Amino acid sequence: MPVHTSESSQGNRGRGVGLGLALGSAVAFGGSGVAAKPLIEAGLDPLHVVWLRVAGAALVMLPLAVRHRRLVREHPALLAGFGLLAVAGVQAFYFASISRIPVGVALLVEYLAPALVLGWVRFVQRRPVTRAAALGVVLAVGGLACVVEVWAGLSFDVLGLLLALGAACCQVGYFVLSDQGSDAGEEAPAPLGVIAYGLLVGALVLTVVARPWGMDWSVLAGRADMDGTAVAASLLLGWIVLIATVVAYVTGVLSVRRLSPQVAGVVACLEAVVATVLAWVLLGEHLSAPQIIGGAVVLCGAFIAQTSTQAKTSQTPAEASRTPQEPGAGKGSQEPGARAAGDTERELSGRGTAL
Repeated sequence: MPVHTSESSQGNRGRGVGLGLALGSAVAFGGSGVAAKPLIEAGLDPLHVVWLRVAGAALVMLPLAVRHRRLVREHPALLAGFGLLAVAGVQAFYFASISRIPVGVALLVEYLAPALVLGWVRFVQRRPVTRAAALGVVLAVGGLACVVEVWAGLSFDVLGLLLALGAACCQVGYFVLSDQGSDAGEEAPAPLGVIAYGLLVGALVLTVVARPWGMDWSVLAGRADMDGTAVAASLLLGWIVLIATVVAYVTGVLSVRRLSPQVAGVVACLEAVVATVLAWVLLGEHLSAPQIIGGAVVLCGAFIAQTSTQAKTSQTPAEASRTPQEPGAGKGSQEPGARAAGDTERELSGRGTAL
């Protein structure tokens, strides 16, 4: 009995750490837009800012890639998949989709990812999904519809919707691949190494897509306006690279390994809420009543989802054989007419679309 109490205590601590990391990741990803928008308004193309974000983060993580170079031999498919799906895929599909459909609609479709993760767990991994998990996803997606004010620009371009769905599927890949090997103990692929190589692969792919050689590099040497305050463009870029990418991916992947793809996915829906609130505070953009209500609903959905599953705890093989595994449960600008609050922030935030 004392052993059970100790394991339970460790499990609760692990769960708390995991939720803290997931929230930190959501804040870091969600804060990318408030730094990206001034750069875009100063003259940079959105896709060029995305490339700067990924390429800069890849350079920062390069020493870790060298340190974990054995991963290239041991897990080449995982590294390629993480780079193609979790880094480059979501962004390429997302930006292609918003060229055809309103940003709010594209963002909502992309954030169907938590629901798709539940489908993956239920039908591919054949693990049961609790009702609380499903309810958390429904609330989170419904709340997001209010946050992005999707009704302000409904459009049903079939190809655009398919591209947005592609972004959602790539985002599912982010959560599933982040969880890869989490039950392997010390033999699990090093998460920092996976992130480092994923960013390198993503940077190579985005170089072809963004063609940065046509970028106006002089913008980075000047200053950008942030709600009337002149801020050095290099400082904004530093925030995007170090906080909104390096810190965001590291905390995000570590949170998935401590929780589950389902739970981390629902908590990730808070990114859009964070982006909207920061746009209100730092960029002076207004918050409408539906957006405030939607944010509260997303919070409720995330809370319900995270309480519906037990956090993963590290166990020895012997302990694992004695302890039954409990399945996880419940796992995530605008533009239309008048651009609503958090417009570009929501456009450039989110797991795959974040800068």
